[in-house]
Amino acid sequence: MKELFFNFISGSSLLLAVGAIFIGFTMFWLAVAGRVQSKLESYQENFTNQASANAADMFLSVDPQRLFRLNIIALILFPALVYLLTRHLPTTLIIAVAILLIPGLWYRSAKAKRLRAIERQMPDALAMVAGSLRAGASLNIAIENLVAEQPPPLSQEFDMLLKEQRLGVDLDISLANMEKRIPLQDFSMLATALRINREVGGNLADTIESLGETLRRKGTMEGKIKSLTAQGQMQGYVMTGLPILLAVLLNFLEPEAMEKLWTTGVGWVVIVVIVVMEILGYTMIKKITTIDV
Repeated sequence: MKELFFNFISGSSLLLAVGAIFIGFTMFWLAVAGRVQSKLESYQENFTNQASANAADMFLSVDPQRLFRLNIIALILFPALVYLLTRHLPTTLIIAVAILLIPGLWYRSAKAKRLRAIERQMPDALAMVAGSLRAGASLNIAIENLVAEQPPPLSQEFDMLLKEQRLGVDLDISLANMEKRIPLQDFSMLATALRINREVGGNLADTIESLGETLRRKGTMEGKIKSLTAQGQMQGYVMTGLPILLAVLLNFLEPEAMEKLWTTGVGWVVIVVIVVMEILGYTMIKKITTIDV
């Protein structure tokens, strides 16, 4: 009888222990899942808001939710494939961080490319506006001609200006909105010229024509400077990429010798030192070959 009683007590204790472990694990999982869901919702909100704002600035028609889903799929799929192929956790983490950074880097690159295109279009566009003003057209008609004749992206920006004017937005506010979308010194000069002409009057055609010629000479000078500094910039790219290329080649040719670089504490310290020196060297070369005009 005692045996049956002790067996019952021990069985009940085991069931209670298992039940307690199960309940504790379930509560822990729910807490972790809630925290992960909260972080994911916050990341989704930030990602979609930034994607919407960036797409509006670039005059792109995209679905932010679709971009977010693609980003999550890439964030799960590519690191998993890299880990299955290499079984190397640091490489997998690097790929995951790169996928997180790619959308922001792509937007900054695309915006810089767009601004360079606008900067190249400005002299011809201003010459066209000055010609229309000399022919007797108003400023709005001259801008309409610019929108009809010039390709994007400059035509898109001035088309937005015209749409705001038709809705009754003040010209100063429209110009301020354009300056936010086009943070270029060249466009700030044009906006200032338009504001001054609106307040004090004067020959706007001559002002715009003179500004266009100034921007054309400025662009020519910048092109000469870029061609003279191109060799130094290429040397910076080569000197920065050469150690990385050598490390990859040696890792394939002498894997046993290079293994200590990835698997020991001293090796990781050496990698950190190399990365810091690479960044400092590239930054110094970039500063030397960058000339403000």
